[in-house]
Amino acid sequence: MTRNWMLAAAAVMALGSTTAMAAIPANVAAALADKGRPAEDVAKDATRKPGETVALLEVKPGAKVVDLVMGGGYFTHILSAAVGPNGQVVAYQPAEFIQFQASYGENLKKVAAAHPNVTPIDSSFGALDLPDGLDAVLTVQNYHDMHLTPFPKDTASKVNAEIFKSLKPGGVYLVVDHVGAPGSGLEAAMKVHRIEPSIVKAEVEAAGFKLESESPILRNTTDAHTANVFDPSVRGKTDQFVMKFRKPK
Repeated sequence: MTRNWMLAAAAVMALGSTTAMAAIPANVAAALADKGRPAEDVAKDATRKPGETVALLEVKPGAKVVDLVMGGGYFTHILSAAVGPNGQVVAYQPAEFIQFQASYGENLKKVAAAHPNVTPIDSSFGALDLPDGLDAVLTVQNYHDMHLTPFPKDTASKVNAEIFKSLKPGGVYLVVDHVGAPGSGLEAAMKVHRIEPSIVKAEVEAAGFKLESESPILRNTTDAHTANVFDPSVRGKTDQFVMKFRKPK
């Protein structure tokens, strides 16, 4: 038994009863196996671990969830199938992203057209108005974007407040993002598209959420946390944190 293996095992044990290693629910497994998923999405499953990630959301058939900054729709497709025809997925693509790159708007329209239970929203971060009564909100690799230079400094706090307001008591807010180097502060978000986990924890808890668990499913100890996430040396294999927050009942 190597020392590195022992350290990794100890880290997992330290998580106690965390849901990070929970079994993938049947509705999520079925969503992953849906033949309607784009082939390029399926090819990413080994590294993105969507089953384990969506399992943390506790999404059941009929649930009402948000894919916050849906990008190309990778998780929107999965969530749509997981909540089923009686559920609803709100796919949010910020107007600022669409203005920067037209394909973001095209992706939003394409995903919404393919899934009757997907509702598209394309307002700006500052005008975000989510429906009330949500069961869960997921944002993947985009929390740091709210700290980019073009956006007002209070963007993250306003978005977190809107999510808190819209979630049901007991609802889950799951944040996945690229790990920033210790001490790099918000400068990392602007320069290398990363963020320190401690910053996210402080900001989300300031909105009223409680951190329930952290999952190691996307950790990569070979990532030095300094390269831009789009650099070929780390793209698709960055060290990522997964934080599960809950709105108190």
